[in-house]
Amino acid sequence: MAVVGVLALQGSYNEHMAALRRIGVRGVEVRKPEQLLGVDSLIIPGGESTTMAKLANYHNLFPALREFVGGGKPVWGTCAGLIFLANKAVGQKTGGQELVGGLDCTVHRNFFGSQLQSFETELSVPKLSEKEGGNDTCRGVFVRAPAILEAGPDVEILADCPVPADRPSITISFGEGTEEEVYSKDRVIVAVRQGNILATAFHPELTSDSRWHRFFLDMDKESQAKAFSALSLSSSSRDTEDLPKNKPLDLPIFE
Repeated sequence: MAVVGVLALQGSYNEHMAALRRIGVRGVEVRKPEQLLGVDSLIIPGGESTTMAKLANYHNLFPALREFVGGGKPVWGTCAGLIFLANKAVGQKTGGQELVGGLDCTVHRNFFGSQLQSFETELSVPKLSEKEGGNDTCRGVFVRAPAILEAGPDVEILADCPVPADRPSITISFGEGTEEEVYSKDRVIVAVRQGNILATAFHPELTSDSRWHRFFLDMDKESQAKAFSALSLSSSSRDTEDLPKNKPLDLPIFE
């Protein structure tokens, strides 16, 4: 059985652990680099991204997390986890924060505003429905949530949502006294997949809908199948190379 690690530094890791138990999957809490060696995939939960980054630095986790992501094992970031996985984050606190990276996108750390502007909404998720069944919508719980402003060509968009009318103006400063509006569209990206990386700006673990967790587990199965296929091809190639040249194979004959 696949073992799913859940980064347990701060935030909603207990909720992810409970969601995994509901679908009969073993989850383990990860707080140290060496614990990543015993898991097949990893969930980086929502929480306070700056605090999580400081704790990750304290435990020297960033090098191990980057190696895990780069190694091709499935990784899912929710809310703050999305920020961690982005190649670029804007709207950060003074001094910024360290990122794991790997996801070709630009994330605004606090796109939807303050804690008081948290909200729930129905999201259209046809690809999730096609893969895991059920309705073609899911409940999106956004808690002081980020959003993806730009996504690279290899990033598959799984969900977007309308930009709330009461969202505060989102700007970035470029030098003293100069500001530029960076988002003016009426919809914004909130769920994506790029290879072994899944990212959602909302919190599926706070709902009873287990499809996102099953979707993530299917990514793990795909990863293992590809690894097995590559191993089989490699073994087959070596076996063929070991055969004497220009000699017919001595195969059994069944009558």
